[in-house]
Amino acid sequence: MGHKIFVSYKYADADVKNLTWWGNSTVRDYVTEFQNKLSDEDDINKGEEDDEDLSGLSEEVIWEKLKNRIYDSSVTVVFISPNMRESGKADRDQWIPWEISYSLKEISRKTGKSVTSRSNAMVAVVLPDSNGSYSYYLESRTCCSSYCTTHHTDKLFTILAKNKFNLEDPSTRECTNNEGKIWTSPNPSYIGAVKWDAFIADYKKYIDAAIERQDNIDDYTIRKEV
Repeated sequence: MGHKIFVSYKYADADVKNLTWWGNSTVRDYVTEFQNKLSDEDDINKGEEDDEDLSGLSEEVIWEKLKNRIYDSSVTVVFISPNMRESGKADRDQWIPWEISYSLKEISRKTGKSVTSRSNAMVAVVLPDSNGSYSYYLESRTCCSSYCTTHHTDKLFTILAKNKFNLEDPSTRECTNNEGKIWTSPNPSYIGAVKWDAFIADYKKYIDAAIERQDNIDDYTIRKEV
């Protein structure tokens, strides 16, 4: 069974690894690569481009621009890139937070009869930076005498960061030597994160995992507002 997928991304961010040797890539090129990988059963809608100023738009106008793309989707893929969050601009004045918000909300529309959409399944795909590194967001470390990964959630929009590590009853482990604690639950975040290389090699695996979290959404504290 195919999925209707909405992709949220920072269109013009060029601080990403080049996908080809002959030109500079942007995040939009990664979206195209993903789209080309989809099976015939899957369908994709892409988020808005970056060049429209949202500061003077009401929430209702923004929803009118996004509703047809998001309402009809069941899965949202957010591409995390180094410059996805534009400095000096409020979250409310950028597209991605609104796309995440509407993806998570249960929205009712009346087309003959009233139909309410579920909160979308969601996954965050971390793109490599221009040096091919993921450590700007996913940093491999040693914690509690073992391997762990730090998620630099301060790099994210607030609505995205709040839906990371939001499992209501997580398993954790306390480290010695003032290292704090680490999360050991297998699915600690409603919006799980995966590196691009792993995702593009087997995207269905990560879409299915997101749908499994969607089926257990009541286990998470969900932030839906920008």
